Amino acid sequence: MRSGRAGSSRPMTTLGRHIRLGTASMLSSADGPFIDVEKLPMAKYAKRPTLAKTLCDYILYHDHNARKALELAAAATVQAGYQDWWWKARLGKCYYQLGMLREAEKQFKSALRQQDMVETYLELAKVYMKLDQPNAALDTYMRGAEAFTGDPSMLVGMARVQEVMGDSDKSCALYKRVLAYDGAHVESIACVAANHFYSDQPEVALKYYRRLLQMGVLSSELWNNLGLCCFYSGQYDMSLSCFERGLNLASDESMADIWYNIGHVGIALGDLAMAYQCCKIAVSIDPHHAEALNNLGVLEVRRGARDAGKVAFEAAHEADEGVYEAPYNASLTAFRGGNFQDAYNLVNKSLAIFGGHGDSQVLLKELQEHFTLL
Repeated sequence: MRSGRAGSSRPMTTLGRHIRLGTASMLSSADGPFIDVEKLPMAKYAKRPTLAKTLCDYILYHDHNARKALELAAAATVQAGYQDWWWKARLGKCYYQLGMLREAEKQFKSALRQQDMVETYLELAKVYMKLDQPNAALDTYMRGAEAFTGDPSMLVGMARVQEVMGDSDKSCALYKRVLAYDGAHVESIACVAANHFYSDQPEVALKYYRRLLQMGVLSSELWNNLGLCCFYSGQYDMSLSCFERGLNLASDESMADIWYNIGHVGIALGDLAMAYQCCKIAVSIDPHHAEALNNLGVLEVRRGARDAGKVAFEAAHEADEGVYEAPYNASLTAFRGGNFQDAYNLVNKSLAIFGGHGDSQVLLKELQEHFTLL
């Protein structure tokens, strides 16, 4: 008869070995992942709902493995008899991440028929936006807002869709409704402020941006917007102080924009040397900053360096072909220099980008009259 001492075969404890083999797939190694999901028997874990839900979220949000999460969710949905809305919502998430948008739509709709949930409405609206159906997304948000009165996330979603559709007034009105429910909603405050700024109300926008500052939001973008509001409100000294604080917090991505805006302050103050240096710095940080290159070209032309200005205008157009000011300025420079054919070609390029630009239309008319006289 064999003993039960350590080191012996101990047949009476063989069950422990089988348990260890069964859980080996979930063991982590020092140089490997916490859970190797590729080795997991999903059908087995689907029979344990509590563990399966935790595992599914781990696979989705930590491993970002939508394929394995879909396998687990599909098995668990069958195990639940297609009556668990939670698994249907997770199936929708998996399908969405895999790009199977119509299947995701079906799962989210099925989940909503069983249980109204805020997150499911939001996910379904995301599917419609991905399908380029903003009106369907709006209808989804509206149904969600009716089911969950006062929930800011639905109103924020509707505001974003209206903004994408180009209706800034409706978007701003929805953001203001969000602030009625949640006065500290950062996105809504920032969007309302931006709307007032672009509606030629920098003083009102300044009030909202100061509110963000009082809430403890500190970023280079916020200080940059504060500087612009102060600048357009005529508070030039405060504007420069805000831009300086923005530069202290700025990353390489946002620093070029701040220097470009400081250059605008220099132009408004009549300090063209300062504006020139600011545009130079902006271009040195971001050589593809089209607006800074365009302004630099204008300043070069004013300094008498027409060739340098022409190079700057060409670089601005190459950096962003949607900037119509660069070909217009190049055309105007060529026209004043007597290069009428170059001016004609460039002004047509400007009008091809933005046909409603009045100055380009006037210049084109002058060029046509000149060619008629010839």
